[in-house]
Amino acid sequence: MRPSSVGRHAAASFHRRALPTLKRAHPIHPQPVALASAAVARIRHNTTLALEKGRDIGGVDVLGLKAPTSSTSDSDVTTPLKRYFELVDSGVLRPDDHQTRIIEKLQRLHDDLVHYSPPAIAPPSHSLLSRLFAKQEDSAPTEPPAGLPEGLYLYGDVGTGKTMLMDLFYNTLPPNVVRKRRVHFHAFMIDVHKRIHSMKTKLGLGGGDPIPPVARDLAQDAYVLCFDEFQVTDIADAMILRQLFERLLNYGVTCVMTSNRHPDDLYKNGIQRSSFVPCIELLKERFEVTDLDSGTDYRRMPRSLSHVYYDPLTPENKAEVDKVFNALTSDPSDPVVHNRKLMTWGREIRVPESSSTVAKFEFTDLCGKPMSAADYIEITKNFGTIFVTDVPKMGLGQKDMARRFITFVDACYESKTKLLVSSEVPIYQIFSDDPNAKKGGISDHMRSVMDDLGLSSDLVGSSSMFTGDEELFAFARCCSRLVQMGSKEWAETAGAR
Repeated sequence: MRPSSVGRHAAASFHRRALPTLKRAHPIHPQPVALASAAVARIRHNTTLALEKGRDIGGVDVLGLKAPTSSTSDSDVTTPLKRYFELVDSGVLRPDDHQTRIIEKLQRLHDDLVHYSPPAIAPPSHSLLSRLFAKQEDSAPTEPPAGLPEGLYLYGDVGTGKTMLMDLFYNTLPPNVVRKRRVHFHAFMIDVHKRIHSMKTKLGLGGGDPIPPVARDLAQDAYVLCFDEFQVTDIADAMILRQLFERLLNYGVTCVMTSNRHPDDLYKNGIQRSSFVPCIELLKERFEVTDLDSGTDYRRMPRSLSHVYYDPLTPENKAEVDKVFNALTSDPSDPVVHNRKLMTWGREIRVPESSSTVAKFEFTDLCGKPMSAADYIEITKNFGTIFVTDVPKMGLGQKDMARRFITFVDACYESKTKLLVSSEVPIYQIFSDDPNAKKGGISDHMRSVMDDLGLSSDLVGSSSMFTGDEELFAFARCCSRLVQMGSKEWAETAGAR
């Protein structure tokens, strides 16, 4: 793909203004070319986010940026490259030439989308004749339309800025892109399974494959899809993804997705992985697969911690947590409701204590019951601040609860929820082994994962509860996110709904 001449000259012009030490701005080129100046290169070792502002999970706002509206004049339209250097120039971001390389790729995709018009999607026919002759209804395209911009699959370690870059791209999409969607991949798959269930009901017994009409409906909703944290851990997802993505591409949908893994490493050791291999090949064939090998974990940079975690479980800490909860729910026009009911997938979730924006759970109410990711997403969607009290130290006997807590923390992190916790031991050590038990040390694999995330055994301890690759990574990522969610920046910016 080649960038447009207009986009190239605009980017070069802005670069000269933002980084005046350059004698001449580098052009945007399909090869990874660092746009940073000599001054930027000298501070590569210190690249980090200088400030983190609130980000809406739906992609409405990132780092204070609103997506351009259709009424915006051409001269005022913000592009990914322009916005990135504005943030660098203002000090919100410190330059990272690895991130700049990705921004170049996103800029090229942005320029392609300026001139892209997706094909019209014919509405489904529900006539009796078409139901009798099902083949006539299968008029879906069998290959992508001409001119479909190539999607981007961005993978790399946690904390390197993948999500931030994708959100920056999403919020600077051209004004002509009005059908778009930004979603966490886990939430997307929940939506897909709901649509498939609904379509099966609509088609009836012997009504045919529900995935094609679901793909058509998704394409009608958005022809630019941005997925955060693409991962496959469920056989049900693995079995449908290849056909789903192929259909979406054929309908003219462009995708940008982030992941912690290269496509070849997805669903490793999963049940019937051979059925998922065609999806891996599709990703490598139809997407530009690139890594963000920054070497800098922005979540590991020093931050002053805010007091949101309380341990041990003493009467004094309980009184302190109650005091904070009462202060946040003191508005007489929004009183605390006991046993508020939420509904998801036809099931009832009981919230022990809550106002319209703040909820409070005991750990056993939240993780001691058969709750799913969909339940936790529903909870975090409704409440910007959540208290979880009496979190115990967990061992092998509480592995199911530990898994649920990790899923809950992931939901809080993705929805930018403010989390306050009281726990038996420091929150980072709730999964660690009993210090009085016989220790076998930390495995080399676990040590490698913890090193990648900047976690020390002194902080999180060691755990024999988690063994497989996916479990180890989920555990370590949970600890890393808890560290970030305990920071002053998170406490000050999270919780808005």
